[in-house]
Amino acid sequence: MKQTHSYSQKTIQFFSVLLPIFITQLAIISTGFFDTVMSGHVSEQDLAGVAIGSNIFFPFFGSSLGIISGLTPSIAHFFGAQRYNMIKFVVQQGFYWAILLSLIFISAGYIFIPSIIPHLHLTSHVEYIFTHYLLAIAFGICPIFVAGVLRNFIDALGFTKLTMLITVVTVPVNIFLNYLFIFGNWGCPALGGIGAGVGSAITYYVNLLLNILVITHIKPFCQYNIFNKFPKPSIYEWKKQLSIGIPIGCTMFCEQSIFGAVGLFMTSYGTIIIAAHQAAMNFTTMVYMIPLSISMTLTIIIGYELGAKRYTDALTYSRMGRIFSFIFAAVLASILINFRAEIASLYTNDTAVKEIITVFLIYAVCMQVSDGINAPLQGTLRGYKDVKTTFYLAVLSYWIIGLPLGWIIANYFNMGPYGYWIGLISGILSGAILLNIRLKIVEKKYLYI
Repeated sequence: MKQTHSYSQKTIQFFSVLLPIFITQLAIISTGFFDTVMSGHVSEQDLAGVAIGSNIFFPFFGSSLGIISGLTPSIAHFFGAQRYNMIKFVVQQGFYWAILLSLIFISAGYIFIPSIIPHLHLTSHVEYIFTHYLLAIAFGICPIFVAGVLRNFIDALGFTKLTMLITVVTVPVNIFLNYLFIFGNWGCPALGGIGAGVGSAITYYVNLLLNILVITHIKPFCQYNIFNKFPKPSIYEWKKQLSIGIPIGCTMFCEQSIFGAVGLFMTSYGTIIIAAHQAAMNFTTMVYMIPLSISMTLTIIIGYELGAKRYTDALTYSRMGRIFSFIFAAVLASILINFRAEIASLYTNDTAVKEIITVFLIYAVCMQVSDGINAPLQGTLRGYKDVKTTFYLAVLSYWIIGLPLGWIIANYFNMGPYGYWIGLISGILSGAILLNIRLKIVEKKYLYI
């Protein structure tokens, strides 16, 4: 990244950071998608075991990586301020607490997973696939957390194309490993759904190896000598970084877990509603990668500008990101409205399910517009390192406003399953309003420095 002087230069730099992040996010999502789809070609039990394991694993996994992503604004600030020695120190300390975080993550799974199994009412075979899928993927937790530190280091310096290439390369690796271990090809054991966990774990090691090769052989990263002369662990530095990372991770968990909670409420409406809801939510999640990528881009660029004390430029990027996000949301909303029948046909041939999916997609339009407003505000505030308030507002908007309101509308206004979607939309919109108020307060502080 570099200093920009005109709006056109800022636009070019904005998209040069955004596009690789967007492709990376799509690649990350596709890994879980292929795990589920390929397991489904073995048996329904394998599909169910992997799906249940993924639904439990990935919200916590994503939240933990969200904690590690707290390194991005800190490194971007130091990079903008040209304090390069501090970048090396922060990354090395990040290795220490990321490894500790991975051990806590694995230990928590070992302790709590057995206690929730009786409440899931699974058949013996599904339970076996579910538990051993999680056990297999656990072996890749530590390397992918360490790789997360390196990925945030690369991103914070503005080289998002490199992390894009690394992630894009690992997707076919994961698919190939699934092909080997799920179906037992090329002399490998046929492990069914468990093979998806084995494939993912090995892929995480490949991801770490590729990140290490980039850090040690490509400029400017190799000039930092990240793997030389490790300092002693600094609890003080850990506290500083975790004070940023933990609220980010908790915010992400609030956002992801509420959709899981709504999915559980849908089970009371029957199989058709469940299938239609999952299809509409799956498509919505894919589309959400655009505002999410804009959010991540704003965190990097604004952190860089603030580190260089170019507060007016940071304000310009903030407004630019919000404008682009809303434009993309409006375009996607138009596509959803006009092609919802075709989108529904991608998921099923059942007429009854398709009809309900098309209705859910109308609510998805409102959700996409709301996300287009909400997401860039979150990314901007993270760039300002204002993360605690963002977490509190996420709890308020999703769990105190959105979910209870959805439950009330569903049960007392005869809206049924659609009431929960109205609640989700209301939560996202209320969060956007509150985040916008908070951002104006934060920006004023910097403009008067």
